[in-house]
Parts: sequence; C-alpha cells; structure tokens
Amino acid sequence: MRRFRIADFGSGIGLTRKCIVALALGVLVAPLPSKAEQAPAIPRIGMLRTGSPSDRPEQIEAFRKGLRDLGYVEEQNIAIEFRYAEGREDRLPDLVAELVRLKVDVIVASGAVAIRAAKQATTTIPIVMAEVGDPVRTGLVASLARPGGNITGSTILGAELGAKRLQLLKETVPKLSRVAFLWNPANPSNRLHFEDIQLGAKALGVALQSVEIRSPDGFDSAFTAITRERPNGLIVTADPLHQLHVGRIIEFAARRRLPAMYLLRENVEAGGLMSYGASLLDLYRRAATYVDKILRGAKPGDLPVEQPTKFELVINLKTAKALGLKIPQSVLSRADEVIQ
Repeated sequence: MRRFRIADFGSGIGLTRKCIVALALGVLVAPLPSKAEQAPAIPRIGMLRTGSPSDRPEQIEAFRKGLRDLGYVEEQNIAIEFRYAEGREDRLPDLVAELVRLKVDVIVASGAVAIRAAKQATTTIPIVMAEVGDPVRTGLVASLARPGGNITGSTILGAELGAKRLQLLKETVPKLSRVAFLWNPANPSNRLHFEDIQLGAKALGVALQSVEIRSPDGFDSAFTAITRERPNGLIVTADPLHQLHVGRIIEFAARRRLPAMYLLRENVEAGGLMSYGASLLDLYRRAATYVDKILRGAKPGDLPVEQPTKFELVINLKTAKALGLKIPQSVLSRADEVIQ
C-alpha cells in the first residue's frame, strides 16, 4: 500500500485555504444593497394646482381619502408631489416641467389653465383632470366618451350651469335687473361660462355687466367698476385666481349689500350668500379612482370623462339676514344645505 505524506497535499491545502480567505474577504468588502435597492419604487402622483396649499385643502383631503379607500397609503405604496402656482399662472409651465423631470407616474391637474400647461408639457405621462368646465369645447380632449391622448378625468359642467345660477339668483331676488359677472377671460372655461350666462341674461331680461380680473392687482379697479354700475346682483366664477382672493370678494359683496351667487359651497360657508354647482369633493374622490385605474395599466385616452352626478344648492341665511334679504320658500325647499 502506498503511503501518502502531508507534504504531498501541501500545495492543494494552501490553495484551498487561499480560496476560503478570498471568499471571506469578498463577502466582507462587497457593498450591501442600499435601502432604495431593497425596496421597490412606489408610484408617484404629481398634483398641479394654480392656488396655494391653504386654498381649498378639503379637496386634497377628499383625494387622499379616495386613495385610502382604494388601499393606498402615502409613503408606503404611493407618494404625492405637490406643486402650487400661488395664483401666478405664468409659473405653471415651470412647475409641470419639474414633475416631468421627476418622472411622476400620473399628473392630477385642477382647472383648465393648469391642465393645458400639463398637456403642453407631456404627451406620455397620464393626466387626470380633477375639475374643469368643458374639456371638449376648450380643446383639452377629443370627446367625453373617448378623450384620446393622455388626458381623462372629470368635468364640473361649469359653463352649462351659468344660466341656471342666474335663474336661481333671479328667483332669490325677484327684482333683479342688473347682474355683474366677475370672471377671468384668460381661463377658457370662464369664457364659455360667460357665453352661457349671456344667453341666460337675455332670456330672463337681466342686464349683464362683464367685470374682468386677470391678476391680483385688478380687484380694486373691478370693485370700482361694479360700484359705478350699481348692479343688484353678482355672480362669481371659481377661477383659481379669484378663489385665492375670494375673501375680498365676499367682503365687498357684504359691504355693498350685493346678493352674490358662487360656484363653490365653501364660498358660502365663508360668508357668501349662495352657491350652485357640482360637488367638488366628490369629483376629487373620483380623481383617485382614475389614478388607480391608470396605475393598474389603463390608458387615459380610453377612460371616458365623467360628468358630475351630484349638484348642490347651498344658502347662507345669516348672510341673507345681513343683506336684508328674505329667501323665498320655493328656493329654500330646493336647498341641499342651509347655513343658519
């Protein structure tokens, strides 16, 4: 029998030891996977708004609630990047460009001006309209049934309700003969609203005063023009610029004892006389549903644009009393909410 000596295995044992040491060192010096590499990236939503963070925060909360109802938890399986223009519409292109650079998965935009800025910035990132007057007549989508492109969402049917708002104001103030319409012509939805309310004024035999406010420094001159013409009623749009300063409008209407109709219930809660329009909180909850469908693979151009199904007439009796105005029972009986 052949006997083997340890020396015969010397080179092999040495090689084995070297391999073991090398492997051990490799494990020690190999970079550990970072936290970002370990966790999959979560979808990001870009929220583009013309106003400020303090402007209608209840809408953002309604959107967040809609996401939560669908199983999304912020910073766990969804993230939101907010961009606010602070009333300066000229900032919107830069803000949406930031969202595009961040490669957000979907952009939720509020108002025709913000939606148009998003549309001009990207043809690939899906865009969800949270609130807009008529996206077809303003050229944002091809049709409500098949919007096409990268845009879908909800419409507030703002313009088509203009004549209805004037009619309700006329019923509330039977002697209404002249109405001031406060609007921003730079907003295409407002222009359609103005055309609609012109037809309503003609049908009701009411004179219409057009009062334009395009920038924050235009309020004083607008109020002077209204005072000079002495209308006995006022209708205000929900233009983002005007909403930033709606407190000034409400205060002016109260000081001039001017019955005013608004689009948004929160304006009535803040002291305005009355409002009639779609429930925006409901539309923001619906926006979350659109986001969910898109993140699951749906193409925005194939998702029909929804029209509102819930409309609200809200009346502030405290404001009516301060104006010396008695709201007819025929109007009160149709109110969805009466603020005492």
